[in-house]
Amino acid sequence: MNLIEVKNAIKTYQTGEDSFNALNNVSLNISEGEFVAIMGASGSGKSTFMNILGTLDKPNSGSYHLDGVNMLTLKADELAEVRNLKIGFVFQGFNLISRTTALENVELPMIYKGIPEEERKQRAKDALKIVGLEKREDHMPNQMSGGQQQRVAIARAIINDPPLILADEPTGNLDTKTSIEVMEFFVKLNENMGKTIVLVTHEPDIAEYCKRVVKFKDGNIISDEVK
Repeated sequence: MNLIEVKNAIKTYQTGEDSFNALNNVSLNISEGEFVAIMGASGSGKSTFMNILGTLDKPNSGSYHLDGVNMLTLKADELAEVRNLKIGFVFQGFNLISRTTALENVELPMIYKGIPEEERKQRAKDALKIVGLEKREDHMPNQMSGGQQQRVAIARAIINDPPLILADEPTGNLDTKTSIEVMEFFVKLNENMGKTIVLVTHEPDIAEYCKRVVKFKDGNIISDEVK
């Protein structure tokens, strides 16, 4: 079953009197449980496409269905709920709150969901254990390495058990050894927990961990290869 269905998506940006298409009639289906790399040079359209998948932006025309629901017909509060319950985000810059502990950072999406404190703390502890940080619960982000911070971000992304993980250059700020460790966690999320993962990267060695590679150029999909 398709978790993601994008059809004929066109995204146009206006720059002064000129306009250009960041996406040119792009169509892409992603099934449940797939692990997909989105690749392309800067300006290829891959970031625009990811923003649409994350419901952070909308195409000017075309359609986007997530888990069978038309995202383009939802109101702002409904989209916020989708982002909280259906999508886990992992960013290049970690996006952790600097003055809160690892445990509190992981708890955050559950606060928005209205989960009681005791359950929140237990689930956050369980999520940190999955990423191997059970001994770092009380550490602040500045007391952790980049790889540890990214693992906290992964724990936060999976805390509400979303079907979809969107990762935007998740190893961009990490050294090679740490990048491998983080990518191995994504593989586990995909293979052991059944998460659908869409990952933006410009690094071929990172894309090697994915089971399908979709390449963008000038707003078009130029190749789509399943390994």
